[in-house]
Amino acid sequence: MTLEILSTNRSHGGTQGVYKHASTTTGTDMSFAVFVPDHAPGAKLPVLWYLSGLTCTHANVMEKGEYRAACAEHGVIFIAPDTSPRGEGVPDDPEGAWDFGLGAGFYVDATEEPWAANYRMRSYVEDELPSLILREFPAADMTRQAISGHSMGGHGALTVALRTPDRFRSVSAFSPIVAPLQCPWGEKALSNYLGEDRAAWSVYDACALIAGGARVPDLLVDQGEADGFLAEQLKTHLLVEACELAGQKAEIRMQPGYDHSYYFISSFMAEHVAWHAERLKA
Repeated sequence: MTLEILSTNRSHGGTQGVYKHASTTTGTDMSFAVFVPDHAPGAKLPVLWYLSGLTCTHANVMEKGEYRAACAEHGVIFIAPDTSPRGEGVPDDPEGAWDFGLGAGFYVDATEEPWAANYRMRSYVEDELPSLILREFPAADMTRQAISGHSMGGHGALTVALRTPDRFRSVSAFSPIVAPLQCPWGEKALSNYLGEDRAAWSVYDACALIAGGARVPDLLVDQGEADGFLAEQLKTHLLVEACELAGQKAEIRMQPGYDHSYYFISSFMAEHVAWHAERLKA
């Protein structure tokens, strides 16, 4: 597998790169971003994954997330995959809607046609991309990993971590979709990607996973109180209730005045990086 370098830039005493490779999982070319702080030869640095939200690529957090100074300060590698497969022949929402199809992979492995051939973001994030990082980025210490994400990517971070608790020391999220089985975005995506059997959806629902016994070592969530999607789509209170009922350790913070945008994410990104860095110490 050949890794193509699309760009590299110096930033905050480190290197911000964007890369592309031919994915055997999605059957498409996939791009992703990696920030590597400067480090001594042979040093190993912990890894923080960031999963982006609806309509996004790696570029949104790379350009607006303001994570590099904090990652350089704490010596943390930051990895941002794309949100869905892309390219000629990859199916999109037949009505051209923004909440499904291209840019809206929901971090699932689709089982329904025509999505099943390409929409396999769960396997891409859980298996293929980590294997590539291990091979191509020798500074990445894959024994010290954490994960974060925003909105649909917050859903992805929570569910990936809950399904693979031994992989991540910590998980955080900004404005996550916490219960896709109970919101329009989730119902549309999961019914199309997975079919009508709702029992098959539960492995992609953070609240259902927690209720079923899944746990993560440590959880931090920030949610803006002025988020226009909060009541209908995000339903943060369901995660609070699920964690309290199950005894899952969690700090879930409602932030007055903040919305769903990167103005919100960038305001708290450095705190999240520092919080993860503390838990990623050797």
